[in-house]
Amino acid sequence: MSQELPRDADVVVVGTGAFGLSVTTQLARLGVRRVVALDRFEIASQTSPRAAGLFKLVQADELRTRLARLAVDTVRNFEVEFGVPVAFVHSGSLMIARNDRHSRLIEEEVAAAQRWGVEVELISPREASRLAPYVEPEEIRQAAYVPGDIYIEEPVSFLEAYHTAAARLGATVIGGVPVTGIVVRNAAVHGVETPLGHIRTETVVDAAGAWVRQVSQLAGADFAVVPMRHQLAITHPIPGIEATYPITRVFDTAVYVRPCRGGLMWGGFESDPLPLDPANRGQDFRIEHVPLEFGVLERFAQLVRGVIPSLLDAAVQEHRGGLFTMTPDGRFVAGPVPGVRGLWVLSGCNGSGFSFSPALGRLLAEWIVSGAPSIDLSPLAPGRFVGPIDAGALVEAAIWQYTHYYEPLES
Repeated sequence: MSQELPRDADVVVVGTGAFGLSVTTQLARLGVRRVVALDRFEIASQTSPRAAGLFKLVQADELRTRLARLAVDTVRNFEVEFGVPVAFVHSGSLMIARNDRHSRLIEEEVAAAQRWGVEVELISPREASRLAPYVEPEEIRQAAYVPGDIYIEEPVSFLEAYHTAAARLGATVIGGVPVTGIVVRNAAVHGVETPLGHIRTETVVDAAGAWVRQVSQLAGADFAVVPMRHQLAITHPIPGIEATYPITRVFDTAVYVRPCRGGLMWGGFESDPLPLDPANRGQDFRIEHVPLEFGVLERFAQLVRGVIPSLLDAAVQEHRGGLFTMTPDGRFVAGPVPGVRGLWVLSGCNGSGFSFSPALGRLLAEWIVSGAPSIDLSPLAPGRFVGPIDAGALVEAAIWQYTHYYEPLES
């Protein structure tokens, strides 16, 4: 590492994925002079660059709908606000149902989203196929179109934009430096320890992704979060695929598809997912060591063959995977940590962390700087999971949330 480690900081952010880089950039935008972001790995090298890059305006509740809209607006205005271009595709998206139950679910989500101000409409199967010619209409029972959805072709490009913007605003971002200790005295943060020395600070943001629990445990805190494997694949170019064709989500199989590199990207939420905690894999574990299983994606392609047949025959150019941080209620964990003054957390991506990072990073920075965010985040409070964490029950609940990604939340 050539960059010198600062000895003092107003805020230390742990983790340089989408969450960490977003809050770092936004803190610097708000005038925090000494923001230091540290990562045990190379900057922006773990799960975030392996994301699908999908931004989804239709959400399960009004809070997440507001956050999703703020995230899309932040991406659209990123170059104006920070002077750094961000390449995104205004594609819109389709929601597709092939049975009565999911047809009703889509109708309910459309009605709710319209009440919350999202532009979305029910369309015919033929219209869905016209908008996305890679989609076949025969098996579609119900479809909806969301014209405002976007995607980022290569997620790493957005991470690079965050990094560039943060550096221009004076933040220090350093990779290859793990946080090995958080100094807590009288229930308050006083600094962080690293192999290269101590940094004095009274504010730490734990945005360490799959390592979030390990970092906060250094301060005597813990969260109900379970890392869960997720995989996707990208085909070689397919004749006729245009980048502006809509994202497609097939509800009954929990599969998503979008244009990518002239071909198609697809992934999904498997019914028997793999929980994988880095804490049990040793100090050398990194995202590249997540065991991948292409058979999962082959099964997804088979399941949607009647709607998107081109996935079956296309050659694959990339198969990648990362770790989602799942919570028992499917919601993010964002805010100050009870019992440790100065410790904040941003985690619980639940499969949507990359796309919500522009909003959550902005709001958490507002909260740290001014004492309150411009959108109430109290439903995401870290302290909502009260009492000791039952490991077995936590994993069971996290698996339920993962496997029901496109289903309503439990009441």
